[in-house]
Amino acid sequence: MRWRIVGRLEASQSQVQICREFNLTPSVVCNLWKQFQDTRSIKRKPGQGHPKATTATEDCYSSIIARCNRGATASQLSRDLYAATRTRVSRVTVSKRLHETGLFARRPAVCVPLTSTNRRVRLAWCREHRDWSMDQWATVLFTDESRYSLTTDSRRTFIWREPGTCYLSFNVCEIDHYGRGGLMVWAGIMLDGQTSLHVFERGTVTGVRYRDEILEPYVRLFRGAVGPKFILMDHNARPHRALLVDEFLESEDIHRMDWPARSPDLNPIQHVWDALGRTIATCNPRPRTIQEMKTALLNEWDQFPQEIIYCLVSSMKSHCKACISVRGDHTPY
Repeated sequence: MRWRIVGRLEASQSQVQICREFNLTPSVVCNLWKQFQDTRSIKRKPGQGHPKATTATEDCYSSIIARCNRGATASQLSRDLYAATRTRVSRVTVSKRLHETGLFARRPAVCVPLTSTNRRVRLAWCREHRDWSMDQWATVLFTDESRYSLTTDSRRTFIWREPGTCYLSFNVCEIDHYGRGGLMVWAGIMLDGQTSLHVFERGTVTGVRYRDEILEPYVRLFRGAVGPKFILMDHNARPHRALLVDEFLESEDIHRMDWPARSPDLNPIQHVWDALGRTIATCNPRPRTIQEMKTALLNEWDQFPQEIIYCLVSSMKSHCKACISVRGDHTPY
């Protein structure tokens, strides 16, 4: 950056323009230009503060250990560094050095376990569909079920509060960890549309309920609107693979997409469920009863932007390529 600034100054660019472009104060640019004119150098003067507690080699060692054992805490890394180099540093120093190398403490992504067979099937599926055109993806109805609970604590919402006010009533989110019920919902999305949100009433979702409450009123109508090229995508849940469901789909001439097992990350509707859950979690006031939860879900679903769904479905081609690049392993959407 220093050489770039000097080059622009030698090209007669004003210091004001450079300050705006590099987001610097005028004194920094002025002092740098003066230093270059006097010494023909832009090297920083040696600092007069306390020297660094670790060397570059020790910082590299800590970074390598952190990458090999990504679950290690900063305190553990500090002890490992002392055992290897006899250099004693605090966990804060270790964290700062890791930040300089691009490592930050974050929550790990939660995914379903994949076997070698799962990866092989996922890889084959992505290779088969990576060259699909937008017209082909436009005929696919991506469907899925999701459960929303009144007691869900996603830990995604944050609040602004003053120090020492953690337990004031307006800063407290009350959660009953022993269960207060929830709702199972179903929906489908396409490139240029979406179904209504169906809320299952009490009871387990069986093959009969899936046929009578989902396939009959929703999927059959979309099949009639799209035409013979319509493709239904549903995951491999047991109710979806019941014999009576297969018979219904065959009678209605509905083609089902062969979906690889344990692949929720490939389904674009998962992102929609996540966004819907974040919206419900930030409702003020939050739903406290099943009926309030149902009303909130239906309202938010009706207002969900179709532009986001279009972007998600249209990115299936690039998502298949990303899955291929990691040989069928987990991929972020």
